[in-house]
Amino acid sequence: MPGWTQILLVVILVFLLFGRNKFSSFMGDFAKGINVFKKEMKDVHEDNEQVTLEQDRTSDPVKHLADETKQAIKLKP
Repeated sequence: MPGWTQILLVVILVFLLFGRNKFSSFMGDFAKGINVFKKEMKDVHEDNEQVTLEQDRTSDPVKHLADETKQAIKLKP
């Protein structure tokens, strides 16, 4: 596992190689990508909840077989 000094050295080298403008624009693009990802995840979650609610509304009523069985047993001679 790299230590803090090694990580700092790599960051400084990246800064020197790419320059301040490219590095800051890269970080800005990275942050925008994270925000878009979070927004899409939220939209997918909301869509799933909406589909679940629609399925609950359109599902068939539950048929209670136990009640019918009890009635059938009572009717037998």
